[in-house]
Amino acid sequence: MITLASDCLLFQTPSGESVPYSADMISIEVGGDNPPHFDAEFVDQATKAVFHYFKHDQARTTVTMGEFADALEKVLHGLAPAPETSGPPGSSDLAETDLRQLAVASGQGCDLFFFPLLRDELRQHLQKSPRVVRFHGLRGCVKQLAGVNRWSGRCRDLHGQIVDYLRQCLHAERSKASEISLLVE
Repeated sequence: MITLASDCLLFQTPSGESVPYSADMISIEVGGDNPPHFDAEFVDQATKAVFHYFKHDQARTTVTMGEFADALEKVLHGLAPAPETSGPPGSSDLAETDLRQLAVASGQGCDLFFFPLLRDELRQHLQKSPRVVRFHGLRGCVKQLAGVNRWSGRCRDLHGQIVDYLRQCLHAERSKASEISLLVE
């Protein structure tokens, strides 16, 4: 039996054949009726992130083409630019979300799907033009995503990643968020 290279995953084709690929060997073309406008580098990085997710986070050696395509589609959909809205802004001064509920919705230990959900949630809040956007339940969310009951070094790192990600998303959406305060607790 030939040993699989450490940087490869076995991809099962619909015909049942298994083909080894590294992250650099995968080429993706985004299509559809109205594909989001992603540059090639962005799609390449998203593909590598999904590859890393299956290889390292899930510790898998084999993945079907369908599983990989579905995961990549979810990630790209979550990172797609928000459509422009022309409706009147909402009148609420506070928009809030329980991060634990987002963690549960993304699946056990599945931060790959959590971050696109988080960005979508922030975008929905920004469309209402509140003065404060509050995300609460961060500690419980981190423990849910990490799949642990006790706080650990991984939890501390994930905590920082979530806060940094929210800051980056708010900065990227700054045209809609000129006078908005972000509160993460």
